[in-house]
Amino acid sequence: METVRAAERASMARLPEGALMQRAAAGLAAACAEMLGRVYGGRVVLLVGSGDNGGDALYAGARLARRGAGVTAVLLAGPERTHRGGLAALRRAGGTIAAAEGAGRAIERAGLVVDGIVGIGGKGGLRPEARAVAEAVARSRAAVVAVDLPSGVEADTGEVRGAALRADLTVTFGTHKPGLLIDPAREYAGTVRLVDIGLELPPDPELEALQHADVARLLPVPAAESDKYRRGVVGIAAGSARYPGAAVLAVSGALRGGAGAVRYVGPAGDAVIARYPETLVSDQGPAKAGRVQAWVVGPGAGEDSATVAEVLDTDVPVLLDADGLRLADRDAVRGRTAPTLMTPHAGEAAALLGVRREEVEGARLAAVRELAARFRATVLLKGSTTLVADPGGGAVRVNPTGTGWLATAGSGDVLSGLAGSLLAAGLPARDAGSVAAYLHGLAGRFAARGAPVGAHDVAARIPAAWRGVTRG
Repeated sequence: METVRAAERASMARLPEGALMQRAAAGLAAACAEMLGRVYGGRVVLLVGSGDNGGDALYAGARLARRGAGVTAVLLAGPERTHRGGLAALRRAGGTIAAAEGAGRAIERAGLVVDGIVGIGGKGGLRPEARAVAEAVARSRAAVVAVDLPSGVEADTGEVRGAALRADLTVTFGTHKPGLLIDPAREYAGTVRLVDIGLELPPDPELEALQHADVARLLPVPAAESDKYRRGVVGIAAGSARYPGAAVLAVSGALRGGAGAVRYVGPAGDAVIARYPETLVSDQGPAKAGRVQAWVVGPGAGEDSATVAEVLDTDVPVLLDADGLRLADRDAVRGRTAPTLMTPHAGEAAALLGVRREEVEGARLAAVRELAARFRATVLLKGSTTLVADPGGGAVRVNPTGTGWLATAGSGDVLSGLAGSLLAAGLPARDAGSVAAYLHGLAGRFAARGAPVGAHDVAARIPAAWRGVTRG
């Protein structure tokens, strides 16, 4: 968050004193007014810490009080450590002040609580005095608006190392903070609204979140002279006698991913042909399957380490998933000269790193960076927030699409086939992974519409997601 702090210092140096905070307070007050619906007569409680977030909350509260809301500020740091200008503004507007010990009654009666306890520098969860207030908020029926980010979450990493306050809406200023995009902290943020306060930020962010226009620019489009081979051929080495469905689902994703043809190699050829007769099927192993521009290996592979090793020995991009992650020789992965894209979920990532699953889920950003560096591969860490990291560092991509309904058997096989097809069509590993995750997430939303879905439903909706992106 030093980047944000530096941008704030530069802006404050060239703007009149207090201008930046007034911009933030104006955006925050507008969002609070929308949450209240009717400001006049509304009851608002401000949870005010000692930092600038508390000042933002106080100035926003003053604006609401001038419009007829009853505003009470709970001073968790005491009057002497509270932002002076904001406190004076609230008092002039008719707001009242309360100490933390007497906050329970005010919170119980409030329609809206504004969380201005801790800013982007907060570490290690809420302090005991703030924790009691947060518990009172959790028991209340009030809507909660967080200032910049929920108090208790860590802005840099998305980690939550103690008690934190859950928000219905987070109003963040200048730029999105990593903790608003990455779980577990993202779960605490609710809906996120970005308020532009005029910060001049550097061009190289730590995190990126693709949008429709970004994905549309990256999607492969066949030229007039294209044929199926020029568009790329993706090889799928997946499935086993025990898991033939994994092969079928990986092929279903690959056929919808932009490559011109799909070659399947493995024991599930009959099942694949029965469902997708356009697939080029071989039972001779990867080396004799014919030319491909990328391989997908691992979904449903069982114990077939020989096929995994054979694919890793090729000189084309390889997507390594599921059983392939477990069966792959680590030195073989690290020693590849062609791109490698690994797609573990949290449990597989934990096994690769030699840690507990909970450690990966609690520090997803650190885990994906460590995996990419350790295996010298691009890593797509699947989960509630899907992250894509390159081995050379740079911005980690956060997937903004998706739905909890995607947590269903076979969904990851569809994603692997889709990403492998994009690799074969010529996208770099980082782009192939992040574009595939974006489309897969949208397809999951389209398929689910609030109800359970199967992986085959998700695959069937990929074309709709593709069209939706390209049409804007």
